[in-house]
Amino acid sequence: MRLVTFKRNGEKARVGALAGRDTVIDLRAASEASLPQASASLASMQSLIESGEAGLDNARRLADSAPEEACIALEECHLLAPLPRPAQIRDFLAFEQHFKQAFDAALQMRAKSKPDPESALAELREKGGWAIPPVWYRQPIYYKANRFAISGPDDDVIWPAYSRVMDYELELAAVIGRKGVDISEEKAAGHIFGYTIFNDFSARDAQSAEMAGRLGPAKGKDFDGANAFGPCIVTRDEIANPYALQMLARVNGEEWSRNNSSTMNWRFEQCIAHVSRGETLYPGEILGSGTVGGGCGLEQLRFLQHGDVVELEVEGIGVLRNRVLSSVKAVP
Repeated sequence: MRLVTFKRNGEKARVGALAGRDTVIDLRAASEASLPQASASLASMQSLIESGEAGLDNARRLADSAPEEACIALEECHLLAPLPRPAQIRDFLAFEQHFKQAFDAALQMRAKSKPDPESALAELREKGGWAIPPVWYRQPIYYKANRFAISGPDDDVIWPAYSRVMDYELELAAVIGRKGVDISEEKAAGHIFGYTIFNDFSARDAQSAEMAGRLGPAKGKDFDGANAFGPCIVTRDEIANPYALQMLARVNGEEWSRNNSSTMNWRFEQCIAHVSRGETLYPGEILGSGTVGGGCGLEQLRFLQHGDVVELEVEGIGVLRNRVLSSVKAVP
């Protein structure tokens, strides 16, 4: 199933299923048409995820037999982030290619500020402080993102006033469907509810400054709307192989990057096994893959401008579209 959270005519958010390219099935309306009271599992996307396989099977039955009045034209709906308030967001750095290219781009940016950029770049590389740390090859690494800073399809993302360098990040994300602790890699896939697209918008200048403190990103990532998800959650059974998906990014219709999820060095099963060591994972948590190689402006030394429209597309899931708007005035 391709599950969405949507609003229509100013009503409260509802859970739906995409049918074809232009129809949303209102699952709650479909349930009310056949029962005196709608199933409690359809109160929200979080409720549906928590209801497990039984709730998902019920949603499938409702979608297959939905009456006409439960079928709404997609153009009449405003899609929200499919999971508007995730239980938790952990964002990994699972692609080696991105790590290497981002480091190299950061080095080039720093060297450009020197009188002799070529010599400065050679010196920075020789010092070796910008190499991938050995721990990355031993275990998945991640940070926890702000679960309240969510945006959805076609939402505007406001560039924070303290930043002048705004970037997108093309990621795949897995949504946890089953509670578990000390989950093995072999059983980890069974804990995944489905997959969605994640745009981890980044204020690069703020991120660069704070990462010198060696505690991870903060204001470089945490600002309103910074975590964009959508357009839907595709349930696990619909994605035959999550590690064979074309991933591409466009800015104002121009393709900026293209890669494949097959290049993911740390897979979701390994990430789940690592996170769940002595720590319980809960339904509704989101694990981001981190940026696919080439999947951000930093790696190309190209950054977003006021009014730019970013489209992230992942095979089998769809297109996540957001416009970036600058604040009225940047702080000096």
